[in-house]
Amino acid sequence: MEQIKQTVLSFLPTLGVAAAVLIIGILLTILIAHLAKKAFARTKIDPSLANFFVRTIRVVCYMIILITALSRLGISTTGLIAFFSAALAAVALALKDSIADIASGIILLFTRPFVTGDFIEFGSYKGTVQKIDLIHTKLLTYDDTNVIIPNSRVTTAEVTNYTSHPEMRVIIKVPVSYTADIEETKQVLSAAAEKTPLILRDAAHTPQVRLEQFGESSLDFTVRCWCRFKDYWTVYYALTEAVKRALDENGILIPFNQLDVHLIGKE
Repeated sequence: MEQIKQTVLSFLPTLGVAAAVLIIGILLTILIAHLAKKAFARTKIDPSLANFFVRTIRVVCYMIILITALSRLGISTTGLIAFFSAALAAVALALKDSIADIASGIILLFTRPFVTGDFIEFGSYKGTVQKIDLIHTKLLTYDDTNVIIPNSRVTTAEVTNYTSHPEMRVIIKVPVSYTADIEETKQVLSAAAEKTPLILRDAAHTPQVRLEQFGESSLDFTVRCWCRFKDYWTVYYALTEAVKRALDENGILIPFNQLDVHLIGKE
């Protein structure tokens, strides 16, 4: 018992050093992560990429602390590192699909085809990017539906980013009767566009009205104007209503499909 007691007492300083390494290391890791988070917040870096860097810093620091503490206890870290390597290889084999998502997430964070807050279209989904994780990209649609998409699908498919520029073009298709005068129709539609609030009216964003094509039963005009992205739907609906009112006030008809039914009676 005396020998065990002496062994324990002689081991206490080493145990104390290892515990001090753990405690101080954890506190330093928390401080470093906090400072890194504040530093990233002052830059223009995407929040998802900043979170990725902060999490990476934490993981690396904790691994260094654990290995240092174990080495202070006299435990060989060579076998431990080999064990972790074998475990990581087994996990990677079991989670190969998730590894592909993680690799795609890293690609998205560094190439930045879109960032948090952008409005994108992916397949049948349109929504605002809420977060880019290492495995998933999260969208919030206009009807407040959360859509979670694996990153490997995002990097291998076509994605439309509507907010890559601050301005966005509003396009309205307007079919009118073949009896309508082309110049008069263009003037009426131009006036309706000019009166629509929130559209941009500088030299580079002048509203345009053009006869686009001859339809099967109508002359198809296109009204184009520009607005800020945040005002898109407000301008779209206001312009649509203004076009209909302007056509009605000037007696310009919008054709609609008609079906003639002939009844043949039996004598």
